[in-house]
Amino acid sequence: MTTLEKKALSTGLDALDALEAESIHIFREVAGEFDRPVILFSGGKDSTLLVHLAVKAFAPAPVPFPLLHVDTGHNFDEVIDFRDTIVERLGLRLEVAKVQDYIDDGRLVERADGTRNPLQTQPLLDAIVEHRFDAVFGGGRRDEERARAKERIMSLRDAFGRWDPRKQRPELWNLYNGRHAPGEHVRVFPISNWTELDVWRYIQREQIELPSIYYAHEREVFRRDGMWLAEGPWGGPRGAESLEKKSVRYRTVGDGSCTGAVESTATTLDEIIAEVTASRLTERGATRADDRLSEAAMEDRKREGYF
Repeated sequence: MTTLEKKALSTGLDALDALEAESIHIFREVAGEFDRPVILFSGGKDSTLLVHLAVKAFAPAPVPFPLLHVDTGHNFDEVIDFRDTIVERLGLRLEVAKVQDYIDDGRLVERADGTRNPLQTQPLLDAIVEHRFDAVFGGGRRDEERARAKERIMSLRDAFGRWDPRKQRPELWNLYNGRHAPGEHVRVFPISNWTELDVWRYIQREQIELPSIYYAHEREVFRRDGMWLAEGPWGGPRGAESLEKKSVRYRTVGDGSCTGAVESTATTLDEIIAEVTASRLTERGATRADDRLSEAAMEDRKREGYF
């Protein structure tokens, strides 16, 4: 039994109530301790959950900090449309750092494999410096990937945005240390203790709207490296690859060049929850090609300043 489950039993809360309370506590702690926080928001389910929790944390007042999207330029249209709809509906301020701008002016070079996820680091770090953000909320969860599991709720980044796992601070009794020197900043993960299944159960309970591609739909896809990828500006199919129409959905969304779909007929939240419950692979392990570059791919990128 986890600490949160024990706490839930002792307070009469259920597990989702306890997770929600912890996340809201983290948002309020950061708002009180930092001067210029920002929420990383892509329009995906985890960042949408962050926004929902932030709205709850500060209601009836507005969310007191902006959103930041590092746009690869290879996003799914449905997700970008959803992102803009949420921002307008909630009256939030959205800052966008575009990887394409960096490629156009030569600060970054397109990778041979067409994958742009690794190219997000520099635009992210530059945006943090430009806007002087001192706390950056991310939707990382410990169950996603081994490198994610190494970080605490608050993760100190040095003046170059780099993460050193040897400098982790203890977080006893829900006490979080946000102390940082000028030029440093802190990454904050309010849903670090949530699992993919927790996220979906909470989305069902709270009736949170998501991009349509999280639900099963017909799409033309092609097979590459054991994943179903969609056709798009990132290239493909190529060689012997061919498009096939499949009933698929996305467990996670990101750069289209490396985000795979899973075959599915789950069109309702009940069906998705049943599907996730039965799955033996994490969402990133099943659908993110960029995490397959090496066993330490995510940790290497996080050390450089990635999410």
